Amino acid sequence: MQVSVMFSGGKDSTFSLHWAVFKGFKIHSLITLLPQREDSWMFQVPNVEFTKYQASVMGFNHFTFYTSGEKGKELEDLKRAFEHVKQMGVDGIVTGALLSDYQRLNINLIAEEVGLKTYSPLWRKDQASYLRELIELGFKFIITSASAYGFPFHLLGKVIDKDDVEEIIERAKKYGFNPAFEGGEAETFVVYAPLFKRELKVEGELVKKSEFEWQYRIKRIL
Repeated sequence: MQVSVMFSGGKDSTFSLHWAVFKGFKIHSLITLLPQREDSWMFQVPNVEFTKYQASVMGFNHFTFYTSGEKGKELEDLKRAFEHVKQMGVDGIVTGALLSDYQRLNINLIAEEVGLKTYSPLWRKDQASYLRELIELGFKFIITSASAYGFPFHLLGKVIDKDDVEEIIERAKKYGFNPAFEGGEAETFVVYAPLFKRELKVEGELVKKSEFEWQYRIKRIL
């Protein structure tokens, strides 16, 4: 089966791509939606424009589509993207949906309307176990934004290791945020994964937006 993978550059979409390859799917392309505003109901916003570097070091076709980022309208943009790959012979869509019913339901409905099957390998996966598995499999990622009380903001911009994962899990238990960030507590950017031909070197700056909201803004990728 030939599939396209919804790809934001974060840990979840990269893991789902990894899953699809090792399950024997033929990867036709990666699909990235670029929101034209600072927030979006459906799609990751911070640093998503740098997904082209990740696609390049993996050697996959990469299609980008602009989206308004507005609730409702962005679903029309998603449908346009699905129709585009459907016309190119794609049979299914792989997503990194973990807990968001809104995201998964809308993707499934639109894919079905277009005539595509959907696969969400992370759906309802135990979040703490998932974070540990990422490290065990050799994934390297940085946290690019965080907005949750009790979050270890000093980890932004740093390649997350095993000890960092344990700190995140403990903080999540103590302060009640989602340890895998599916509630929007944080966003990530993958700099290396098993499918990467080399590790990406990221340069950026740490920006404090408020007491409990920080961003790591990528400036350059080597």
